[in-house]
Amino acid sequence: MKTKANSNLNNLNTDSAKNCKFGIVRATWNDEITQRLYDGCYNKLLEYGANKKNIVTLEVPGSFELIYGGKQIIKKIDLDAVILIGSIIKGETPHFDFISQALANGVKDLNILFETPFIFCVSTDLNWAQGISRSGGEMGNKGADSALAAITLIKNCTC
Repeated sequence: MKTKANSNLNNLNTDSAKNCKFGIVRATWNDEITQRLYDGCYNKLLEYGANKKNIVTLEVPGSFELIYGGKQIIKKIDLDAVILIGSIIKGETPHFDFISQALANGVKDLNILFETPFIFCVSTDLNWAQGISRSGGEMGNKGADSALAAITLIKNCTC
């Protein structure tokens, strides 16, 4: 059964991201899905007033490398939020579970270590069709949702 999650991230002004600086780290593994997530994220940031020059993008090979990429981008550039975009599709081995769990823990660690919020935009799907559905298909675009989460955290949690 497909259930579309409800979003409570729609109470922002269209200029909410106007003076914010964003980092987007995108894994190129499962490139079609992560590109769709990236496009949704990037376009949503622009829709809410972000300036193109205030959005920095870094590409890494796979979702596991998002942790390292996130750490490096925040050490080198002053950003208000970092959005980590990846796609992990379950296969026939436990690899999916190892990578998903390690990635979730790594992003949690980044949020503890740094004062900048790191947004977990990693589609963990049972098959390719689910990844497409969640990256601009019938289930929406989790990249766009992640952009709104980043803007909300900046607005609500920074003094």
